Amino acid sequence: MEPLVGLFTDSSLVEIELLVATFVLCSLLGIERQVRQKAAGYRTHVLVGLGSCTFTLVSAYGFSAVLGDEVMLDPSRIAAQIVSGIGFLGAGVIFKGRNVVRGLTTAATIWVAAAVGMACGAGMLSLAIALTAIHLITLFVMAPLIRKLPDPDRKRLTRITYADGAGVLRDILSVATSSGFTSSIESSRRKTKDERTLVIMDIRFHGRFPVRDLVPELVELRGVESVYLTVSSDDADDGVYD
Repeated sequence: MEPLVGLFTDSSLVEIELLVATFVLCSLLGIERQVRQKAAGYRTHVLVGLGSCTFTLVSAYGFSAVLGDEVMLDPSRIAAQIVSGIGFLGAGVIFKGRNVVRGLTTAATIWVAAAVGMACGAGMLSLAIALTAIHLITLFVMAPLIRKLPDPDRKRLTRITYADGAGVLRDILSVATSSGFTSSIESSRRKTKDERTLVIMDIRFHGRFPVRDLVPELVELRGVESVYLTVSSDDADDGVYD
């Protein structure tokens, strides 16, 4: 009994091997995003990689039966369409709120998952493995080291003067958190001005963006009198303001 046409071909074992390799490598990419609880997690990255690999395999092997003197094969055409399509998928996980953009790393990881799938589909396993390894090294090794590099904001305090008793501090911390900053209160004191009680508070903000980008958001809050960026007294003379 002859095998079913299209069920098993001369390249079937190679195709299955490349799909399995894609599954393993993209699983590594997806697990990293899943552990960090990102919008696109394990399933998304594995499916993107498997889909890209399959499209590449179809481009490479799927039309061998129709090739002839008058029919030429151009495998790069499907690969080019994959690159265009993944751009739309990656854009779907990017979110912008106020002055903060989130999801760029996840979108880039989806892009890498597609590249891994395409490399596997093209039979370039060494390239796919190297890409996966470099990607994971970038996220797990290099990124933490980069965050430890010194920056001006590590020495800066944000001095905020606001009306006491109006719930302003709660609004300040809420705005900072939604903008991607963590905060720690260094000191606070009260003063009286025009029969009003004001609080002068020094807060240290930490984030992936410059603190100066947060200042306009804080100034617009109701009850906030003023916002200054001041250098910590441990690193500069008292009274030095930026």
